[in-house]
Amino acid sequence: MNVEKVEPLPDDFDPTAVIIDPVPAVVNDDASGINGETKREIVLGRNIHTECWEVKEPDADDEATGEREAFMASVLARYRRTLIERTKNHLGYPYNLDFEYGALAQLQHFSINNLGDPFIESNYGVHSREFEVGVLDWFARLREVYPDEIKYASRESHYSVFKAARMYRMECEKEKPAIINVNIGTTVKGAVDDLDLVIQTLEETGFSHDRFYIHCDGALFGLMMPFVKRAPKVTFKKPIGSVSVLGHKFVGCPMPCGVQITRLEHINALSRNVEYLASRDATIMGSRNGHAPIFLWYTLNKKGYRGFQKEVQKCLRNAHYLKDRLRDAGIGAMLNELSSSVVLERPPDEEFIRKWQLACQGNIDHVVVMLNITVEKLNKFLNELIALRATWNGGDRKRQSPCVASYIGKENCLCSLHK
Repeated sequence: MNVEKVEPLPDDFDPTAVIIDPVPAVVNDDASGINGETKREIVLGRNIHTECWEVKEPDADDEATGEREAFMASVLARYRRTLIERTKNHLGYPYNLDFEYGALAQLQHFSINNLGDPFIESNYGVHSREFEVGVLDWFARLREVYPDEIKYASRESHYSVFKAARMYRMECEKEKPAIINVNIGTTVKGAVDDLDLVIQTLEETGFSHDRFYIHCDGALFGLMMPFVKRAPKVTFKKPIGSVSVLGHKFVGCPMPCGVQITRLEHINALSRNVEYLASRDATIMGSRNGHAPIFLWYTLNKKGYRGFQKEVQKCLRNAHYLKDRLRDAGIGAMLNELSSSVVLERPPDEEFIRKWQLACQGNIDHVVVMLNITVEKLNKFLNELIALRATWNGGDRKRQSPCVASYIGKENCLCSLHK
C-alpha cells in the first residue's frame, strides 16, 4: 500500500459498515467452475484496506496538553465498540470468543519471553516456562505420551482416494521416505482423515516405521476429538511423528498460539546449543510469546478435562440443531460426524455474508459452532437467512435450492434433482 496516498479517516467513518456491492464475478474461458458455475475472484482494489489510523509525530506541547493521549484513547474506545459489534455476529471462523482473562491483566506490564528450549532455562529471567511446561504436560497426557520418548514445543477435504490407488502410488514410490499430513478436521467441511488406514496402508506397502513421518494437524478439532465418544484416537502409541493444536481456537485465547508435540529424536536432529541464550534452540521461532502459555494454563486449570468434555458435547449438539433446522427449511446442509462445522448453500448476498462473517468456498459456506455460538444466536441467524432467502428467490418461498451436490454430496443436496 502506498502510504503517501492514505488520508485520515473522515469523522463519519464507520468501521462496521457493510460494503453492499457484491464481489464481481468473471466469466471467461478459464472461469467456469464445477458444473459450469462462475468462479468468484478476489479483487485487490476492493479487498485490501485503503484506510488506516495514521501514525503522526507528537506536537511539541503534547506532553503538556495531553491532546495526543486523549486522541489515542478515543481511537481505542471507538475500536473497542467496533470489536463488540463485530463479535456479535461471528459464525464462519473457528475461534472460541467465550473467555474471560481479567485476572491476567496484571501481567500485561511485563515483557515475558520464553527463549530457546522450553525445558532448559536461559539467562533471560522474565519467562513463563513453569506455565509453558505445565500446559505441555497436560496436552502430552491427552496424547498418551511416554516422557522419555517425546519432546514438546509451544509455537505460535477429506480425501476420497481409493485405498488401492493409494497403495499403487506408494508401491511405486516406496524407495523414497514418506511424509504425510493427516487432517484432524479439514478447514471447510471438518472431515477427519483415517489415521489408522493411513498407517495400515504404509505398512502393507512395505514402509517400516523409520521410513515415514506422519504429522496430525488438529488445529481446531485436535482438542475436541479426544472428548467425542467413538472418535478414533490420535495417540503417540501409534507411529506418528507429531501433533499440533491451536490454543486460540477451541480453548479460547486472545492471541494466536498453539502447541506442537513431537518425538525427542526429531528435536535432537534439529536443536543446537546457543551460548548467547545459555539454552538450546529447539523450536522453530526461538523466542516464544510468554503470555500465551499463561492464558492457556489459566483456562486448562479452570475447566479441566471434564469441563472441555461438556463444552465439546454442547458444541456438537448445537451443530446438529443448526443442520436439522436448515434442512427443515429446505436448505442443503452437511455435518460431518466428528465435526461442529455445518456446511450449507452459499447465500447470494455479500452483505449478509459480511454481516455474519461467513467463510465461503465456491457455492458453499460454513458455520463453525463454537462455545460462544448459542442456540439463541443460531435462531437469529436462521430466521434472518430464511426471511432473506425468499427475497433472493424472487419472493417464491417454494423455489428450489441450488445444486450443491458436488460440494456436499447428493444425500445432503436439496435441489430438485437430488431432493
